Amino acid sequence: MTEPVEAVDWSTLPGRLVVLSGASGAGKSTIVHRLIDRAGGKVRRSVSATTRAPREGEVPGLDYHFVTVEEFESLRGDLLESAEVHGSWYGTPASPVREALARGECVILVIDVQGGFQIRRKVPNALLVFIQAPSLEELEARLRDRGTDSEATIARRLTNARREIEAARAYDVQLVNDDLEACVDALTKTLAEHRCARGMGDD
Repeated sequence: MTEPVEAVDWSTLPGRLVVLSGASGAGKSTIVHRLIDRAGGKVRRSVSATTRAPREGEVPGLDYHFVTVEEFESLRGDLLESAEVHGSWYGTPASPVREALARGECVILVIDVQGGFQIRRKVPNALLVFIQAPSLEELEARLRDRGTDSEATIARRLTNARREIEAARAYDVQLVNDDLEACVDALTKTLAEHRCARGMGDD
């Protein structure tokens, strides 16, 4: 039987939990994909469940577990965190994260700020990292370039971005994604400094 989330002493697990947040368009997913490619198995990404529809190119079970609202509700007892974002629900299944941390692995959760603060309350030693776009103007340009959102959705995402940027002042680390490879380098260095993914890039 799976141990309830609230009953787990997450701080005793040998692995390291890392929260990566950032506004829509900041480049979180691309950064994590590059990081994992570079890490060679030293880092894994937790796959969140979401009620939103897949975007073009997203692979179910790899990018997200795409579920119905009813299926999401049935998962709530085993969610490490959950939040409603842009009208859809997102959540992190706890069991795979707990198992990976028990093996001593570094697990990255790509979640929003409100989910990040939920993690901080349950896992006080989690490392919280926020990815910023160079400016709100650049963020808006990236959202428009994606070509997937309506004007109303873009406006809502920018409003949420301002709120998240302000709230994320409480995060442990702030990185600016003005150059993708430089940002991945900075994140790699940060993780190594926090006993996560040591040796990435070593020969």
